[in-house]
Amino acid sequence: MDNQDNKSQGNNGQRPQQKPTSKGRFWLYAVLIILVVLMVVYIVGLTNRIESISYTEFQDKVVAGEVAEIVTSGNNAYVLLVDSDIDPERFPDRADFRFTFINSDQLIQFIDDYNNGRLDSQAGVAPETKIDATYNVAQQSWFSTILPYLSFAIILVLGFFLIKSMMGASGRNMGFGKTKAVLGENVKVRFSDVAGSEEEKAEMQELVEFLKNPKKFTRLGARIPKGVLLVGPPGTGKTMLAKAIAGESNVPFYSISGSDFVEMFVGVGASRVRDLFDQAKRNAPCLVFIDEIDAVGRQRGAGLGGGNDEREQTLNQLLVQMDGFSGSEGVIVIAATNRPDVLDPALLRAGRFDRQIVVNKPDVSGREKILLVHSKNKPLADDVDFKAVAKITVGFTGADLANVMNEAAILTARDNRSLITMNDINEAIAKVQLGPQKRSNVVTEQDNKRTAYHEAGHAIVAYTLKDDQKVHEISIIQRGMALGYTLTRNKIDSNSMSYEQLCNEIAYAAGGRCAEELIFGEKSVGASNDIKQMTNIARAMVTEYGMSPKFGMMYLGSDSELFLGRDYQAHASYSEKIAGEIDDEVKRLIKENYDRAMKTLKDNVDKLNVMAHVLLEKETIYSDDVDLIMSGATAEEVIAKMNEKAEILRKQEEEARKERERQAEQALMELREKAQRALYEAGVVTEKPASMQNTANTPQQNQDSVDTAEIDTKKENKENTESSDKDN
Repeated sequence: MDNQDNKSQGNNGQRPQQKPTSKGRFWLYAVLIILVVLMVVYIVGLTNRIESISYTEFQDKVVAGEVAEIVTSGNNAYVLLVDSDIDPERFPDRADFRFTFINSDQLIQFIDDYNNGRLDSQAGVAPETKIDATYNVAQQSWFSTILPYLSFAIILVLGFFLIKSMMGASGRNMGFGKTKAVLGENVKVRFSDVAGSEEEKAEMQELVEFLKNPKKFTRLGARIPKGVLLVGPPGTGKTMLAKAIAGESNVPFYSISGSDFVEMFVGVGASRVRDLFDQAKRNAPCLVFIDEIDAVGRQRGAGLGGGNDEREQTLNQLLVQMDGFSGSEGVIVIAATNRPDVLDPALLRAGRFDRQIVVNKPDVSGREKILLVHSKNKPLADDVDFKAVAKITVGFTGADLANVMNEAAILTARDNRSLITMNDINEAIAKVQLGPQKRSNVVTEQDNKRTAYHEAGHAIVAYTLKDDQKVHEISIIQRGMALGYTLTRNKIDSNSMSYEQLCNEIAYAAGGRCAEELIFGEKSVGASNDIKQMTNIARAMVTEYGMSPKFGMMYLGSDSELFLGRDYQAHASYSEKIAGEIDDEVKRLIKENYDRAMKTLKDNVDKLNVMAHVLLEKETIYSDDVDLIMSGATAEEVIAKMNEKAEILRKQEEEARKERERQAEQALMELREKAQRALYEAGVVTEKPASMQNTANTPQQNQDSVDTAEIDTKKENKENTESSDKDN
């Protein structure tokens, strides 16, 4: 459970400032560039729309008598020729030429001299058509005035952002050596939020005591473990335990993943390790949690290439840092992994990770507690039994169980119901294990019938031979790659299996193929996964468990998980002759238990037919229905019983819906009465609400009732007294 109140802080312990995202910066730059382009286009269009000439060329045209009119605007002059094709009404927006002058007085004097014939070239003769000159009539617009300055400012702003972006990228490059650890303070997770790990919590309690009161241990010469390694399968709550320690001790909590240390640049990982531990020492006492430490802590020198790569440098620095500070500094390193076999031995020695706490999958009691935790805020129907759910979820982790309850709530909401039923939880379990139902797939009647007999075969063999387990659910609805499934649950939570139990598992896996051969007289590919399971169990019995009379107590197996960097040269420790004998023993075990499953089905062929018929009718049946079938009930009786249970659930849901509507209506009425009372007290309305009238009458009514009761009591006492005197 993530803590939403944690403070995400930077490397210096301060809250990081929010920076614009790359997407936001992209749009900012794009808008600025578009504005600059528009400005440039406008300026270029404004200046290039009319052909420009020099002042000397203008004078030549005037002397030649080609100019008819001139209009000035600022230092710009627009010229209309005598034989111009331009409409005079559109002048000076449209002009034949434009030129720029410096001295306006000189221009005015030149035009005046021309109109009066005073130019040297005119010889005192004035022109017949004089030039019509208008000075400073069309003033420049404010936009044209500020346009150069605005363009310059935009270019400066754009340059500033570009330079800042380049400096930020450079700063990020220089900050590669800083740790990516997230500092969380005021962690809200407590040990009470972690269910199903009682022993692990008790082991961690010592760390909490040290972080709260370190002098309690140091004055006695005790040294708290510098590092604690949490080992366990994914989803068992290793990260939650680490958060609970931080929450209970109320100390800063640094969290980082092992993969966050290593980068493509040499030396970055080691630098981040140093920076992480420097920050931890400054904030001591504190916790440092490294998740998936196997990403950086794998054995050195392993692999086909070997060499001192970046990951090994990071590991070397981690080893130095963990052994370089004393326990009195109050920094405890907690790491989590599900592959302790690949970790470097130097990392696991005393003085670094002193303790290894195995966080196993929860047992039946732990699973029940976890289910109760994850169902606190969920409405449940009366038929929900978490003890039964815990029994059928063998091998589920805490994360799996949380997912089951979440999926059950989603299924309930999808059907517009208000209570989570046991069927919803069963459906959620099947969905988590096998995937969602695929009802849309087209299945032929023959394939559906074959699947029904296949799953019924599994169920009957399990019911008959597996005394330690109970058939929980059978379905012929396709899920994932499976055309159907049969789920069993343990009657008692056991951590070991005997020879007989393993043989029963093989027979159970063979039950589907046996039923197909018994009814249809042929085989199908639907038993491929069952065959694989049978072979794996039988081979493990021969090579690992010492259950073969031919080999006895001889280990002929190999490690279940192969570390290529260390075990790529590993080879079998027995001869080819022994390998052939192992295959013979595996074949014998499979054949014997296959025959047991076939005999069981032949003895119960009538029940096999009934169960297959019910499955074809209802698609899914549960343990109560299986008990009815195995007790000799007919298919019609079982189907009638299932319909009856469905009707009971429907009525419960209908009652719950009506109760919900009644509560909502009552809440609405109370709200309406409060609103009327508030309006009356505020003087908005003059009519007194009925509730206030009843309240006003209540004291008088109560007083009248008291007076009447006293009169009746006195009258009764008087009658009793008179009767007593008469008897005397």
